[in-house]
Amino acid sequence: MHPKPDPVGPGQESVWDYPRPPSADVTPRSVEVVLGGQVVARTTRAARVCETSHPPVFYVPREDVAEGVLQRAEGASWCEWKGVATYWDAVVDGVRHPAVGWSYENPTEGYRHLRGAVAFYPSKLDRATVDGEVVRAQAGDFYGGWITDEVVGPFKGEAGTRGW
Repeated sequence: MHPKPDPVGPGQESVWDYPRPPSADVTPRSVEVVLGGQVVARTTRAARVCETSHPPVFYVPREDVAEGVLQRAEGASWCEWKGVATYWDAVVDGVRHPAVGWSYENPTEGYRHLRGAVAFYPSKLDRATVDGEVVRAQAGDFYGGWITDEVVGPFKGEAGTRGW
């Protein structure tokens, strides 16, 4: 059972209009990730992944992540669309920040352009921005959606949304 979508205002889009399987398009928007008081990633060539009921997720090309910050984390998960996800810790000024992001090192055919790009969990960062707007984290500890003023929900991740 799906909830009633929130009203869409000018310049906004509803996550309930996003496709399933998800879209994944490269965007020229400015994406920045701050952790441990430092900019650890900055790009204008992120992939923006949009899936029904989820806020977008931005995947930063690995070349646009500060060198030496990422270290492979324990565990993996599986996405029915993109394949096996690899998790990443970040080390900034000698401090380890566990499981701050994930990637698809060998994604399925329709998502090859995500290969090696890293998606960061906004909830585990000091700050993430899209075109200068500070991102709000998607609820829950599994999904890593980036909520900005341009997207409306309701969003999967809150208590009681598992069946959406």
